[in-house]
Amino acid sequence: MSETYKGAKILVVGGAGFVGSNLVLKLLEQAPERVVIVDNLLSADITNVPDHPAVDYRYGSITDDKILQELPEDTEYVWHLSCLHGNQSSIADPMLDHENNTLTTLKLLERIKDFPSLKKVVYAAAGCAVAEKTFDEAEATFEDAPVSLYHDSPYSISKIIGEFYGNYYWRRHDVPFVKCRFQNVYGPREILGAGRWRGTRHTVWRNVTPTFIWKALHHEALPLDNGGFASRDFIFVEDMARGLMAAGLKGEAGEVYNLASGVETTIKDLAELINELTGNPTPADIAPARDWDRSGKRFGSTEKSKEKLGFEAQVSVRDGLERTVAWTRDNQDRIERCIRQHDWFMARV
Repeated sequence: MSETYKGAKILVVGGAGFVGSNLVLKLLEQAPERVVIVDNLLSADITNVPDHPAVDYRYGSITDDKILQELPEDTEYVWHLSCLHGNQSSIADPMLDHENNTLTTLKLLERIKDFPSLKKVVYAAAGCAVAEKTFDEAEATFEDAPVSLYHDSPYSISKIIGEFYGNYYWRRHDVPFVKCRFQNVYGPREILGAGRWRGTRHTVWRNVTPTFIWKALHHEALPLDNGGFASRDFIFVEDMARGLMAAGLKGEAGEVYNLASGVETTIKDLAELINELTGNPTPADIAPARDWDRSGKRFGSTEKSKEKLGFEAQVSVRDGLERTVAWTRDNQDRIERCIRQHDWFMARV
């Protein structure tokens, strides 16, 4: 990139989370003047906040009026990454999803709409909100794919509503809003069970890749819903951070970009590769399809982000999983601490 974030004044909402903390670390490499992180640790761990003189961490939700009023009005770049992680958690508690997905976006945009120095507001949208629900051969989902009125989860609904609000604030208030549609992000700093108890087992087991790696390292059977037939586009978190940074510098206000690898990987293939890399001898546990899940197969088109942002994923699934397995081994104590605290709650539900 010809431009950098040197000397920039930055806000990362959700900056203590998995993707957010990786993004902050990459931003710090370019010597910004200030990085304000707002995170209520609903699904994050405090150890993910970098100890760096440019980092100003503020504990709480971006829906908190006091936090909103104290945001620096000279902020130049905003990444809005906070959310209630996971489709299943949103199904279990739609109101909690609304509070941490939809409401966060609306209140943030209403507060920053008149900030005089805003150069870009980058929103973490979701590829699942527009991907075709197919169990036939998958075709790449493009940015101009039609949006269905029928969704599998409140999470998916909230994410597309966030795009709607961003479009409105761009057209009505000239907020330089850019949408980045995430695919399935995986990699280091995703801590199973991080954050507060949210009422179901999916507080811990909410994402497939860290769940599979943890179970495989402990020689447990990896659960394959519907035989692992479904497929996803898995993108390594450092690639995602680079894509988010490219969107901040090169993304056009009002536009949407897929941040994807463009590679379709079945859940069965993912499980087999993780078992190979971890030396897990236990056969997979073949299970029926989940009753709520109609998403089937999907992956994202990379053409627009390559042409407009100059972004391409660089890390293959194998290389990314090797790095993630190594990180998980090195951080077992952190992960076990988070899992144990939620085991205590689960035993009492």
